[in-house]
Amino acid sequence: MAHKIAIVTDSTAYIPDALNRQYNIHVVPQVLVWEQKTYRDGVDIKPADFYQRQLATTTHPTTSQATVKDFKEAFEAAAKQADSILTIVLSSDLSGAYNSAVQAMDGFGPQKIELIDSRMISMALGYLVLAAARAAADGASMADCAQLVRSRIPHAGVIITPITLEYLHRSGRISGTKRLLGTALNVKPILELVDGKLHPSGQVRTTKKAQQHLVETVAAKLQSAKRFRVAAVHANAPENAQEMLALLCEKCQPLEALVADVSPTVGCHTGPGTTGLAWSIED
Repeated sequence: MAHKIAIVTDSTAYIPDALNRQYNIHVVPQVLVWEQKTYRDGVDIKPADFYQRQLATTTHPTTSQATVKDFKEAFEAAAKQADSILTIVLSSDLSGAYNSAVQAMDGFGPQKIELIDSRMISMALGYLVLAAARAAADGASMADCAQLVRSRIPHAGVIITPITLEYLHRSGRISGTKRLLGTALNVKPILELVDGKLHPSGQVRTTKKAQQHLVETVAAKLQSAKRFRVAAVHANAPENAQEMLALLCEKCQPLEALVADVSPTVGCHTGPGTTGLAWSIED
């Protein structure tokens, strides 16, 4: 039986595949360009393969937004199953995917499409998408699903730490001098999503201390929350992610706790070994 509401998102959410299949979520791939070849995130290249290659080469990939064509194809597939399509994408301050979706919507019909700029990325986006998908599966209306997502955006977030400054330097995010100094001191930057953009929120020496800092930071944010979901995200560092998630769950009791990949379109700037925590409060 066809769902009345279909959910579309982009690949930076990296919701675990089993959940994408369970709720029939349509995922539009972001784009990587590496050595003059174009790859669709999660389609032509998978995270593990991307990060292994990133370690083995000095050439730096670049990113491009999900294409209008790919959004149109996702809308067409969703339209075969639903009367309405709710599309939730990563922050428009981090990518032009939102603009691609707007262009793909032009002239599309007769299904209604509603587009939401989540202001999020990674599993902070993923949990918003899952909230909508679960509400739709329970029979909620399009308006109710959209309102649910918008109401939770201010109460979601993500914080990450790369294990090296090298890839931030390669992508032009920091200077060569700062990279050399940070590497000499074994400094690990802390980056937090604020107002739709990733901002430096501190720095810690050693990876272990950085990961402990992330756990303590997120636990403090969730201290007064009653209902929330968390995820540990990683760039080919599943054991570190599992350890962080276990430590966080010792400090709080989430409704759901997942481990997910960091999209290569994010990891090309932060590098393999990056770990982070995402959360979504539902109070």
